[in-house]
Amino acid sequence: MSQLEDMQLFVSVLEQGSFTAAAEVLGLSKQFVSRRVAALEARLGVRLLNRSTRKLSATALGQSYFERARRILQDVAETDMLVSEQGASPRGALRLAAPMSFGTLHLSELLPAFMQRYPEVNIELDLSDRTVDLLGEGYDMAIRIGELADSSLIARQLAPLHMVTCASPAYLAMHGEPQTPDDLRAHECMLYGHSKSVEWHYWRDGRSQRIALHGRYRVNNGELVRDAAIAGLGLTMLPTFIVGDALASGQLVTVLEAYQMPAGKVYAVYPQHRQSSLLVQFLIDYLREALTSQG
Repeated sequence: MSQLEDMQLFVSVLEQGSFTAAAEVLGLSKQFVSRRVAALEARLGVRLLNRSTRKLSATALGQSYFERARRILQDVAETDMLVSEQGASPRGALRLAAPMSFGTLHLSELLPAFMQRYPEVNIELDLSDRTVDLLGEGYDMAIRIGELADSSLIARQLAPLHMVTCASPAYLAMHGEPQTPDDLRAHECMLYGHSKSVEWHYWRDGRSQRIALHGRYRVNNGELVRDAAIAGLGLTMLPTFIVGDALASGQLVTVLEAYQMPAGKVYAVYPQHRQSSLLVQFLIDYLREALTSQG
């Protein structure tokens, strides 16, 4: 086997967690895979794996070799793809992470349509409201909402993000409508996120005002917060892509309309080594066009 093939075997063993699992994925025998990895260690003159009857793990040198080898294999695959496609159409596999609410409300329709357009594309989608480690966890791209932390990742804007403060008509009829952000402290406010204390940010006449709130109901999923607001539990601040339909139907109404709220953005972020990926660029362009047309 070639040096590149031995590298692929080693990467597969660590990704799958065992020689047996890697052999099954690759369609080879366990003995063959084990023998080739041992030959790789002999050629390099180092031990790459810690072997025991219970588990398999990488040595410090093995982990370093694994990370570099995986990047090399990705670059080789992308190079083959770019040449074979000649810029015409994407193909291959992409591992994508996105926030739960955004994924269920938008990607549930957009990704199947993208895959129908490009039948040689495979997508693995992970919906989670946590911030995944793209490099450490092996993601090709993630969708992120709001302010981005400083990092080495490349970010491209997909769509603007509009926030509203809203509640059900029944809640407002019972408790009254807040006239200023300060009035929120006297209301039941439902918080979207993980922190026990959340700040809602408003502007008016060029002045900024942040209101720190401690709510009885805090959820890390926007759709559940929206449903609680519709049920009359209190006020909430959410993006319009989550509450737009409820506002249009009258189940929720906006308040504090004289005050501006943070103008955020929806981004696609990806590692620098994926910048040349035709598949990543096609998907970003597709999502940006689709989300823009949705308003």
